[in-house]
Amino acid sequence: MPYRAFGRTGVKVSSLALGTMMFGERGNRDHDDSIRVIHRALDAGINLVDTADVYSQGESEEIVGKALVGRRDDVVLATKFHGQIGTEVNQFGNSRRWIIREVENSLRRLQTDHIDLYQVHRPEDDTDFDETLGALSDLVHQGKIRYIGTSTFQPSQIVEGQWIAEKRGRERPVSEQPPYSLLARGVEREVLPVAGKYDLAVIPWSPLAGGWLTGKYRLDGAQPESSRAGRQPGRFEIDNPDNRAKLEAVEALTVLADQAGIPLIHLALAFVLEHPAITSAIIGPRTLEQLEGQLGAAEVRLGRDILDEIDKIVPPGTNLSSRDAGYSSPALDDSSLRRRNPAG
Repeated sequence: MPYRAFGRTGVKVSSLALGTMMFGERGNRDHDDSIRVIHRALDAGINLVDTADVYSQGESEEIVGKALVGRRDDVVLATKFHGQIGTEVNQFGNSRRWIIREVENSLRRLQTDHIDLYQVHRPEDDTDFDETLGALSDLVHQGKIRYIGTSTFQPSQIVEGQWIAEKRGRERPVSEQPPYSLLARGVEREVLPVAGKYDLAVIPWSPLAGGWLTGKYRLDGAQPESSRAGRQPGRFEIDNPDNRAKLEAVEALTVLADQAGIPLIHLALAFVLEHPAITSAIIGPRTLEQLEGQLGAAEVRLGRDILDEIDKIVPPGTNLSSRDAGYSSPALDDSSLRRRNPAG
């Protein structure tokens, strides 16, 4: 398993990271089986494990905590906060009040006294970013977290975090976790160059495009049932023009992978790892079989000819579906932010 520098922190992490969103109620409900998958990943050399409090409402963190008993010191452990936990009105978000409360819950579920990378899961326009970074800086100083990261932030928000840290004496975010895959290349326009400018580690999520690049979605076949499709039907309905374009791209990429003599999954993961800004690609297997099918991608290198062909199929900086960006700006979603109050 190759290892890469985690930004300028001095930490080394595996080029594949284990994402654990699929462990728990929303994926693999068998805790023992999930733990076996985690242990196999660690045995294969993966040392970066990524989870979030919102994954199965804390159940994923609990599984990870049980799996890391006796192995915690060998793992760079990352989790995230922001999403709604429970039903109370303030059990979510990026406020100091919630961060200070929720980090304790994550530490308890993960059975650890510190979190290596604590990430803001999504930006939040109605919370001052300085408030968020102030609370996170306090946690760094208390030894409860080691580093601060962000996930699915826009370029201006990434820069704002660096500016706040410099001007107001906060600990700076050291990583960004964006969506990035063969079908969702939008972050190549600004996010990845900005991350490179500030020496941020980049650990992209969904490098297999939510399952589209596993080989099971084909133009000439019935589309398989999946838990993802059940939760987010709009991202998988074949009559949707964006999804049709994704299917057509998958067909062309499958032919390219066959010509290269590698599985489509390996082509997809190796493509993400080829970008010079990328530190580690987060894979999210539900089963041991899925994990085994992805591990070998860490050793695959793609030649210039293959990368040029990929650029013809999905042009650089292109998201075939806007849904795959992972974040929609309130400035676009809320019409009141684009219109003056009408007179009279």
